[in-house]
Formats: sequence, structure tokens, C-alpha cells
Amino acid sequence: MEFREHIPIRGVVSHMPSDGHNFPLICCFRKAALILTIVVAALCVWPCGAATFSTTPIADAFVTPGANGSLSSSNFGAAGALAIAAGGLPQGAFQSVIKFDLSSVRSSLDAQYGQDAWTVQSITLQLTATPHGNAIFNPVAAGQFSVSLMQDNSWVEGTGSGGIPTSDGISYNSLLNNNINNATDQGLGTFSFGGGTSGTSTYSLNLSSGLISDLVAGDDLSLRLFAADDQVSYLFSARSSAGIGSPTLTIVATPEPGGLSLMLCGTGLAALARWQFAKKQKIGNIFFARASNHQ
Repeated sequence: MEFREHIPIRGVVSHMPSDGHNFPLICCFRKAALILTIVVAALCVWPCGAATFSTTPIADAFVTPGANGSLSSSNFGAAGALAIAAGGLPQGAFQSVIKFDLSSVRSSLDAQYGQDAWTVQSITLQLTATPHGNAIFNPVAAGQFSVSLMQDNSWVEGTGSGGIPTSDGISYNSLLNNNINNATDQGLGTFSFGGGTSGTSTYSLNLSSGLISDLVAGDDLSLRLFAADDQVSYLFSARSSAGIGSPTLTIVATPEPGGLSLMLCGTGLAALARWQFAKKQKIGNIFFARASNHQ
């Protein structure tokens, strides 16, 4: 009877590098697997890039009761500046309203990522400070102001200016009595104004439910800006300021998870699994071939 020596698999593995034939093949498998793993990891975290879209107002206006209440029913919708001022200042309180049409932003996001396949990351409001030479305004002063989302978009800009007020649009009285709804309007943040008369500042708005809903629906969006202390007086360019420093709303969005990046990630993981199976099968065949040769 012929006796054959049994060669353990671990013995084959320990001897494989010595012949110089199979070791490079195993190294090749390992390198390929490492590269594929890196590619898969990159695909899983790849965000497909954030998209940024900006839009300027379709309407804006400041309102004020004036120093003695005589301007409470006046409109200033065509003025070149907007204003925020505390109520105790010599020329009275000032508030400003700004309306944006979000339909083009929504259409652009849908075109880039697919219908409703995107998530808002941030929304900012950019304002450009401006000096003034009109005695209707309070002197510029540093302080705090707030921004709120108005649910009522029905207000009309009007044609009044700082020098020639009219009565064909929003006024201080109509804003307080008809447009503000403290039960449904949503606060978007309180911000600091440094007191300058030039330069552009960017304010990050809170992503309230109403703000996101308006954007997703492509609706009009109305913001109200008003004093948050007893000293602020902030003047900034309006949309009618010859195109210089108009208020700007900027939206940054990214694709929702579950889109292209996850599809590519899944494809990469499947490819990696198939590669690893083929590698194990190939190496297993080599082991058994080596074992047979030693018998």
C-alpha cells in the first residue's frame, strides 16, 4: 500500500512566497481590493456638490409713523433705501418688508437634482448699508434687529418715495393692522448691525418650517425687518437703488440621500463583494493545487 504525506493548508500558505509565482498574484488581489474599497468609500460620501442660487426682491418698502405719527398711512415703496429704527428715536420707528419670488429657485433646484430630490442647507439674507441725506430718517446707529417670516404676502409695494409719499401701497398702519399675524408669523433670527454706512453684510436665517415650505412650494416669501432694541437705526439699499446692493436671498441646497450617490455606492459595494468572492475562489484553487502537487 502506498502512503502519501498529508500537507496542511497552512503549510502551503507558508511556502507560497518561496517559489515566487503565486505571491505576486495574491499581492495583486490585495492591491485591487484596497483600491476598490477606497473608491466605494469615496462614492458613499460623495455629495454630488452643493448648489447655490440667489434671488433679488420683486417688491420692498419701508414704513414709518414719522416723528409725530403723521406718516402712519404713507407709502414709501419706490424709495432707494430701506430702514429699520427703534421706536424711541427722534424720527420714529421704521420697519421694512421685502418680498421674494421663489418659483425660479425651486425650478432650478428641480432641474439640477430632480423634482423634490434636494435638501436646503442654508438660507442667507444679504443687505448693503447705505448713507442717507433725507431728514425723514434717523441717524445711523448700531444695534440689534430681527427678521420674521410673514404669512401674508398680499401687501403692495406702492410708488411713494422718501421725498414724495403716496397712499397706494403698504403703510405703517396697514402693516400693523392687516399684514402682521403674531400667531402664524415665524421668527428667523435676531442680528447685530455694526453702525456702518457702507459694505455688505450676510445674515443666516433660521430654517423655520414656513421658510422651507415656501421654498419647496416655489411661493412668494415676505420678510419683515424691525428693531430688536431701543437704539438701532439701519439703512440699506432697496431694490430700486439703481441695481446697487439690492437685498439678496441666497439658498444653498444638496441632493437628498437615496439619490445618485447611494446608487453608485451600492454598485461599488456589490462590485467589491463579487471581487472578494472571486479572489477567495482563485486563492482556494491555488491552495488545493499546491496541496495536490505535494502528494
